[in-house]
Amino acid sequence: MFAPPFATPATYLDALHGQGFALLNAEAVRQLSGAGLDEFIALGGEWADLPPDEYLRDGGRYRRRRHASAVVTEQGVALQPARAHWQPLDYNALHGGIERWFAPMTESALASSALSALLRWLAQVANALHGAQAWFTEVHAFRIDTTGGIGRPTPEGAHRDGVDLVAVFLVERHAVKGGETRVFALDGPSGQRFTLTEPWSVLLMDDARVIHETTPVQPVGAAAPGHRDTLVITLRQGGFLAPRA
Repeated sequence: MFAPPFATPATYLDALHGQGFALLNAEAVRQLSGAGLDEFIALGGEWADLPPDEYLRDGGRYRRRRHASAVVTEQGVALQPARAHWQPLDYNALHGGIERWFAPMTESALASSALSALLRWLAQVANALHGAQAWFTEVHAFRIDTTGGIGRPTPEGAHRDGVDLVAVFLVERHAVKGGETRVFALDGPSGQRFTLTEPWSVLLMDDARVIHETTPVQPVGAAAPGHRDTLVITLRQGGFLAPRA
């Protein structure tokens, strides 16, 4: 496995500006967000009971997820009523063009001090990239499991999300191999490959400048299926992605 080229709290914004992405270890995430280890452990309980993703067009049953939306400003976090997740086909050739109504995140997760801290911090990051404004934010809790022998974190392949900032937090890896993340410049050959293994480490991406994918995961041993849990948070200026009227 290729080790992540972590930046530091002092250098990650320069990395985002310079190459369109940055990686931070868990200690840096705690320092920058202000949330403590116990708060992240409590939030991690959300992944124990994720309903199946009913929209997988490849016929798989390897993905479970929950979803939430918020508008985040310098004044705070305003949670939004449950809404469909939608992407145009230009950004998601496999699942784009349809409204996907995922199970909502639980009340305990939405009330989590760790989640609130992450949302406020990420809005500050987006402000640093694009100027202070309201950020239309979607929160996705994913579990990719190997019950069927293989799980695909990004079945749509290398892609953009159609937003301004993407944050991919690794929550847990258990009894899996694979799951290598690849980030490529949108307009050139440069790229990086690495495997996130530390809980609550994060990949931050300026979505307009890079494309990304994660390779499939397979089980390690035959005793029980493994899984890879992530928290993906996207921030977009101007409004949520939605079908045109």
